[in-house]
Amino acid sequence: MIHDYKHSRSDLETSIRGLARWFDSSGYYLQELEQDRISRLLPDLFGYHILQIGSVIHKHLLDNSRINHKLVSSAVNVPETGKNPDLYCANGQLPFASESIDVVVLPHVLEFEDQPHQLLRETERILIGEGHVIILGFSPVSLWGFCSMFLKWRQQPPWNSNTISMTRMKDWLTLLDFEIIHYERFFYRPPFNNERLMKRLAFLEALGHHCWPYFGSVYLLLAKKRVVSLTPIRLQWQTRRRLIATGMIEPSA
Repeated sequence: MIHDYKHSRSDLETSIRGLARWFDSSGYYLQELEQDRISRLLPDLFGYHILQIGSVIHKHLLDNSRINHKLVSSAVNVPETGKNPDLYCANGQLPFASESIDVVVLPHVLEFEDQPHQLLRETERILIGEGHVIILGFSPVSLWGFCSMFLKWRQQPPWNSNTISMTRMKDWLTLLDFEIIHYERFFYRPPFNNERLMKRLAFLEALGHHCWPYFGSVYLLLAKKRVVSLTPIRLQWQTRRRLIATGMIEPSA
């Protein structure tokens, strides 16, 4: 399936701000679950600097991290979240030195990017060797994905997002030489904007995890940047040069 990632700047701002409002209303319970999932992973990730790209979620996703220096960047101003990011910058051109960040968190950012591959490449560039990236994304293979097929024409978040399947995301990360450490799917409740009904349907989380685990509406990926070991080619080349220069064949045992 070919996605059209071309959006104007105004469309991007409208989508991101609309997504922030959605998380504050219909997506409140999803926000709680995402906070819980990330809070379980962050205490085991160490380093000096942790960066969250995108601030559409009202919760402070980095609070449970043991890393002291926490940064949140955003491509646009999102006053709906009630908090300002630490810096504004284009997601595809991050103002950080190469191999300077220990952990990067991407909460529902790639779905609204014109060039999601570029953001992943930038993430790989700024991460140190053995650094980690956490990705939250909407799954197209789910009840929500099915609903978005009929609601996309409304051009309202989250239904207007260009969802990327977890399988494709794994492939992209593998091509960038990441190792997948952990992944999971969750949130099996239908997209109802009714607080009482959403509470009553909370049992679907445990039921869905055991009965139809592949159809969670959201997925989480944790990947580690591999350190590529270099083969000492120079020593082999020196040996070959010596044999060629002398013109002699070394005696065999």
